[in-house]
Amino acid sequence: MTETKKQEWNSNLAFMMAMIGSAVGLGNIWRFPNVLYSNGGGSFMIPYIVSLFLLGISFVLVEYAVGFKFKRSIARILYSIKNKLEPVAWFILLIVFLITTYYVCVVGWDFIYIILSVTKAWGANPDLYFANNVLHATDSMSGLFTIVPNVLVSVFLIWLFACLILRQDLNDGIGKVSQILLPLLCLIVVGIVAFSLTLPGASIGYSQIFTPDWSALGNLDVWLAAFGQIVFSLSLGMAIAMTYASYLPEGSKLVDNAVLVAFSNSGFEVFNSIGIFSILGFMTFTSGIPFNELVTEGTGLAFVVFPQVFNTMGDVAYIIGPLFFLCILFAGITSVIALLEGVCYSISEKFLIERKKTATVVCIIGFLISTIFATGVGSTILGVFDAYLNNFALLFAILLECIIFGWIYKFDDLIEVLNNNSSIKVGKTWKTVIKYILPICIAGLWIQGVYSTVKSADGLSITIMLILTVILIVVPMIFAKLPALNKDYYNV
Repeated sequence: MTETKKQEWNSNLAFMMAMIGSAVGLGNIWRFPNVLYSNGGGSFMIPYIVSLFLLGISFVLVEYAVGFKFKRSIARILYSIKNKLEPVAWFILLIVFLITTYYVCVVGWDFIYIILSVTKAWGANPDLYFANNVLHATDSMSGLFTIVPNVLVSVFLIWLFACLILRQDLNDGIGKVSQILLPLLCLIVVGIVAFSLTLPGASIGYSQIFTPDWSALGNLDVWLAAFGQIVFSLSLGMAIAMTYASYLPEGSKLVDNAVLVAFSNSGFEVFNSIGIFSILGFMTFTSGIPFNELVTEGTGLAFVVFPQVFNTMGDVAYIIGPLFFLCILFAGITSVIALLEGVCYSISEKFLIERKKTATVVCIIGFLISTIFATGVGSTILGVFDAYLNNFALLFAILLECIIFGWIYKFDDLIEVLNNNSSIKVGKTWKTVIKYILPICIAGLWIQGVYSTVKSADGLSITIMLILTVILIVVPMIFAKLPALNKDYYNV
């Protein structure tokens, strides 16, 4: 394999691992089954597929084209387009960084559950065990001063591993890790899905995917849910695709690569859900608990419902359980690394700090913030962070990117970049989607997200969201105003 092909392979493999990581990772373990079940079952696949093409692939193509054309970090790219846009880049990167700080904590919970699953230490009441023994959860703000040692140690280990990988270049870091973890991840998931299909009552679960409620197609909320799921699962707006595309060599087939990554992600997401639904169907069959009570959104599915399932499986759960949580750990770690790659790249490029030092500093700061989620009230604060950053900040960032690349930048240049070596071509239809259709869809999602977030907020949540709002305004402005130590940074 030539060096050029090797570089393209590693960059695409790293990105694919990040995307598949988000599909099978903790986020979608608790999100996709609930979204699918709550929005018409099998009929949800129609708006989901439409959203994949209309939103997912379309926006990934934008990020691929921009990253490949500029070969720079997102901060320098937006400065190159218009210098007043640089704060938008740091706004996006700060959102990504803050999401990572709490996502690491959830991956840390999973790490704990790998150990617990060896002996089913959660006992007969996994719900109570998770709240009292793992999280030591409390709703009182006094819990902020109570560190939960097991969570803190697991969070530290996740940050340490991520730091060690990020300190390497793309080929030696996530490129090599992906070559090991991706096959293992696929192997474990295939094994779990295959086993789940043999369980009695499995058909109760997987039939939900293939039994459509056609009336749901006329519901606007179902279509918005499909768009939201694609945003979530493909990590749109987080500059991951843009960052990895900047590493691709000349001659890369950008459209082909983007389509492959998007389909791999969504295919893996649906395949993984067949296994999850089958296991939940098995639990309904053996326990008598209605299926709709098992399909929940939140950490309850991964850390409460599945331990309940493993309790009913007998001795085989001592094998399936650890493999299940190990699978999520692999996916979670690769997602963490992918999220931090763009942050480190932008800081390193502007301030001429070598990659190793940048990764170390970013991870240390990230760990310090993550300690907030390793306290007694940490799970409560985590929920507020998740709702605000995903439903409000991230969707707003995607809307800004659509406007910048669709209206401010010379969009036809991106079409030329994408079509240069690709066997699949894009043209006016894609341009129309990015300039008109996508902003309308994202704006609808954003309004819905803001409404649902504010509607359910209490006093504590509003306080935290106000603090986050100030941080998201002030910090990006500071980073944009700081003078670049890289003399070429301002050369556009």
